[in-house]
Amino acid sequence: MTDLYELLAHHKIEYERHDHPAVFTVEEARRLVPEMPGAKTKNLFLRDASGRRHFLVVVPARKRVDIKILSEVVAAGRLSFGSPRRLQRYLGVDPGSVTLLAVVNDPAHQVEVVIDKKIWACDRFQFHPLVNTATLLISKPALEQLLSVTGHPIRVVEVPGKLQ
Repeated sequence: MTDLYELLAHHKIEYERHDHPAVFTVEEARRLVPEMPGAKTKNLFLRDASGRRHFLVVVPARKRVDIKILSEVVAAGRLSFGSPRRLQRYLGVDPGSVTLLAVVNDPAHQVEVVIDKKIWACDRFQFHPLVNTATLLISKPALEQLLSVTGHPIRVVEVPGKLQ
């Protein structure tokens, strides 16, 4: 498992850290995470029916994703949520801590990164640093640098769903 903070320091990727109580849902995050600038995100770990393709989908925190239609958008057949065991195997995190930053634990590039157009249009983002007891505020250029370091291309699409 990669030490996220060592990797960020080694590559001089800037971020701002905010500690808070553990949060497992978007609703808990609204109540317990300190107010800060940057897009609040929801990160979903999905797999196709055969278990051969895995996706990390990043959307606005208030978006309810239509997974059935997303399956068509990413040409993956039927999608469903990955199990906790699969999540640990591919991204090295537990449920409640799913984050785009977990790509640091995917050196084999087995997880495809899909980002909603609305989120990608933002200048700064909020992500858990592999645990749900803190949130990192990271700029778009810093995030692009991290994704370049890990070798994860992103696919920016209109993720189907509705804002709640």
